[in-house]
Amino acid sequence: MQMKKKSVTMSDIAKSMDISTVTVSKALGDKDGVSEELREKIKQKANEMGYRFSFSSKASKDGFTFNISIVVAKHFISDASAFYWVMYRHIVELLQKQNYYGILDVITDKDVAEKNIPNSVADKKVDGIIVLGQLEDNYVKELFDLNIPVVFLDFYSSDSRTDTILSDSFFGSYMLTNHLIANGHRNIGFLGSINSTSSIQDRYLGYYKALLEKNIPVNPEWVIEDRGPDGTGYPSYKLPAEMPTAFVCNCDEAAYILLNQLKSEGYSVPDDISVVGYDNHIYSTIANPRITTIDVDSKRMSAEAVETIIKKIRDKNYSRGRTLVTGKIIYRDSVKTIKK
Repeated sequence: MQMKKKSVTMSDIAKSMDISTVTVSKALGDKDGVSEELREKIKQKANEMGYRFSFSSKASKDGFTFNISIVVAKHFISDASAFYWVMYRHIVELLQKQNYYGILDVITDKDVAEKNIPNSVADKKVDGIIVLGQLEDNYVKELFDLNIPVVFLDFYSSDSRTDTILSDSFFGSYMLTNHLIANGHRNIGFLGSINSTSSIQDRYLGYYKALLEKNIPVNPEWVIEDRGPDGTGYPSYKLPAEMPTAFVCNCDEAAYILLNQLKSEGYSVPDDISVVGYDNHIYSTIANPRITTIDVDSKRMSAEAVETIIKKIRDKNYSRGRTLVTGKIIYRDSVKTIKK
C-alpha cells in the first residue's frame, strides 16, 4: 500500500531554519515583523521543501484570491514556439515564487470586437491583470474600468493610467540599423507592419532615426508589411523589384521567413542581402546562416511585471509608469561588410 506523502508545514520550515513558527507565518503572510532578507530566505526554503501555502482564510479575510490573470491575444500564441509562450512561462514561475497563481486568458478577435472580458476577471476571481502583448485601446479601457490593478508587458497605450514594462525597441532597432550602416550598407529596408503593434512601430522609428542621422533617405518601397490586419503573419512577403542590400526585421520569425524566401528566389544571405532580426528567439539560431539580432531580456521583463502587479495589488496608489529594459546585439553570420 502506497503511503500518502506528508505535507510540509510551517513548523517543518521553522525547524529546518532554527527559527520560530511565528516568524515563518509572518514571512509567508507578508506581515510586518520580519526583515526583507529573512522573508526571502524563508520563502526560498519553503519552495525548496515543497511547501504549499493555503491562502483560503487569508483570502477570505483580506479579499484576495492570490490569482493573476495573464491576458494575451490568441494570434500571439498560435505557434507553440511563439515568443510570448516563453514570456508566459517566466511569469508563471515568478508568480509561484510569490505564492500567486497565473491564469492564462486567451483573447480572440471576436472577444475584442464584442468587448468580452475573461470570466476570471469579470467575476473578480483575480487580484490583478498582466496584459501580455498588444490589445486595442477600447478593450484596454474595459479592463481599466473594472478597477483591478493592470500591468502591460511588451506594449503600451495612450491611457495615462498605464504601468508598462517594455523592451527598448526603439534603441534596439537603432543599434541594429547603425550596425548595418557601419558595415557599409546604405540601401536598407524594414520588414514589419508598423501600424500593427507599438513595439513594431518603435522598431521602425529606431530604424528611421539611424538613417536620418546619416542623411540616408527611407525608400517607401523597402518598407514591407509582414502581417495582416488580424495580426497573423504572412508566410511570404511581397518583395520590391529593386532590392536593398540589407533588411532590418521587426522580429526573428519574420527575419527567418525572409531569409528562406530570399534563398528560394536565388539570393545569397549575406553575400547579396544582409538580414537582422529582433528578440534572439529560436528562429535566429535555426536559420542558415544564423541571424544577427537583439537579445531581449525576457526574464527581467517578466520579473519587473510580476513585481509591479504585486505592488499594485498591495498598494492601490502605487504607480510605476513606463519601464524600459534594454537588450544587446548578438552578432552572428547574417551581415556582410560591403564597400562604403
